[in-house]
Amino acid sequence: MNELSDIARRYATASPEPSAQDILRSLNESVPPPLDQETYEFLGNEDIPYERYTSQAFFDLEMERMWTKVWQWACREDHIPEPGDYVVYDIGRYSIVVMRNEAGGIKAFYNSCLHRGTKLCPSHTQGSKPDFTCIYHGWQWNLDGTLKNIPSAWDFTHVDPEAYKLPEVRAETWGGFVFINMDDDAPPLLEYLGILTKDFANWNMKDRYVTVHIQKELPCNWKLAAEAFMENYHTRVTHPQLLSGTSEPSTQYDIRDKHVDRFLSLSGIQSPHLGRTLTEQEKVDNMLMGDRSLVDNPVMVPEGGNARRTMSNFLRDQFENALDVATGHLSDSEILDTIEYTLFPNMFLFPGLSMPMVYRFRPIGTSPDKSLFDLLFLRPVPRSGNRPESAQPVRIPIEQSYTTVPGMDAFMGHVYDQDTWNLGMQQEGLTTSRKPGQTLATYQEVRIRHLNQTLDSYVRGEAV
Repeated sequence: MNELSDIARRYATASPEPSAQDILRSLNESVPPPLDQETYEFLGNEDIPYERYTSQAFFDLEMERMWTKVWQWACREDHIPEPGDYVVYDIGRYSIVVMRNEAGGIKAFYNSCLHRGTKLCPSHTQGSKPDFTCIYHGWQWNLDGTLKNIPSAWDFTHVDPEAYKLPEVRAETWGGFVFINMDDDAPPLLEYLGILTKDFANWNMKDRYVTVHIQKELPCNWKLAAEAFMENYHTRVTHPQLLSGTSEPSTQYDIRDKHVDRFLSLSGIQSPHLGRTLTEQEKVDNMLMGDRSLVDNPVMVPEGGNARRTMSNFLRDQFENALDVATGHLSDSEILDTIEYTLFPNMFLFPGLSMPMVYRFRPIGTSPDKSLFDLLFLRPVPRSGNRPESAQPVRIPIEQSYTTVPGMDAFMGHVYDQDTWNLGMQQEGLTTSRKPGQTLATYQEVRIRHLNQTLDSYVRGEAV
């Protein structure tokens, strides 16, 4: 375990509850790097001004100085498997077409015709096409961005085909994800990812496929939406149904580097706020989250056993036999626990098997108080090598429940619905508050402070 500075140690161990590392040691569980490391940093305790969530001027600064400078996950490689396949990634006023060309490579272009500016593909769409043809006047480009045809070319002798290639956006890949960056001078993707590539060395994100993809409209600033998923502090009040299976005060929070942070929340460890002590069997029953399909074959804790090992063994069997996924190389923590990494500015990665999510938060259009939440579940590709087709995105409005989306677990859908209600109330509260900023916990909400401090480095033009 990494040594912490004195001030960091004081805040990281201030909770009266045992830490995640203390619990793992008490259970004699072997946890591989990097999960055995603590890398908390004290980042201050100043309030975060509300205006950064409500101000159009601050939103415009973000768009100019941050969103155009950072690497952003635009799609999965399996979204564009064949030549001509494309996905449109929209962020604020910018629209980028990411596509597979005839040579099998991946390119990204600004989604705008060089004749009179019409979008070449509708926003938030994906599909396949043999070329880029403008719907307005029919100008055409090949999949590599070279100019293919101008109707009435005799009237455009002043147009140099070489100068009228579609302007490119940088596109690079990691872990099966396609990232884009609008800054030609930005560092390479792998340099930007930093410690993330080392931490994920044994977690194969490339050989996964999308089982559910929800795009949920949220009534709040994109940062408020992201921040709601950066801490476990809200669980006691917002998600009381989860207290039987997680000890929110024992959640571990780490700053990994400039663009990366994480938390580790252990499963099968009840909250001290539950009000009574559960048996190990009750913990297992609650970890199943009410799945009635398992009633005929109950998962029983053996004499002298504990909930975590029992549930881990059960899930290993499910993954090995039902999903044809190897689990022998994974620790119980990697099977069971909520391991959540954040890559600045808006990507959340969960490498574990039981909670295999990916999140993305971004503004809708140019409004500071509307955002889009992409929620994906990524399952490992079976050992047979037969990759199932990835699910298509389903977009739902603010008022529609996550539970209505086919394939979405009802229990988890209800949890996300609870978060949506909070976010609407929070955005409205910011605009009526006499107090000018939010006061954060020093340890449990350190990732929120990390997000805002990294954002400020871009807004000030200091990021490298």
